Amino acid sequence: MLDPSTGKPAQVGCCAKILHYQRLPDDRMKILTLGQQRFRVIRYVREKPYRVGLVEWVEDKPTDQDLTPLATDVDRLLRDVVRLSAKLTSQDIDIPDNIPNLPTELSYWVASNLYGVALEQQSLLEMEDTGERLEREVEILTSTRNHLAARTALKDVLE
Repeated sequence: MLDPSTGKPAQVGCCAKILHYQRLPDDRMKILTLGQQRFRVIRYVREKPYRVGLVEWVEDKPTDQDLTPLATDVDRLLRDVVRLSAKLTSQDIDIPDNIPNLPTELSYWVASNLYGVALEQQSLLEMEDTGERLEREVEILTSTRNHLAARTALKDVLE
């Protein structure tokens, strides 16, 4: 990701597996990827024709904290957001069957499925503490749920 203020690439990124691609008539491509392993750029060894860098792998710090309650909150809030979104748009929106239940995997899954908030996604990608990432996702999902609940209530009153 490029930092919008500096135009420079972020120092933390993610290797990705290409699941599907489609070439568009104007030679652009749509690419569906699945994130694999996070990395931090130590230094660039080449800039042209594309960047090549020396990287180190990024892992979450180990913890003795039981993250199950936080993961349960994130899962519940996610389901509330999907339910309210479906009600607000009058569409059937199914909860995916592949939502992880392990805290670390759930935190990555939620972060990867946030849309339209690239800077927030980058911030979550850079976190090395699963508990901290889950707490931030609780904040994001709570705010989103409250916003959707208010819009849904307003819609119900106006109908």
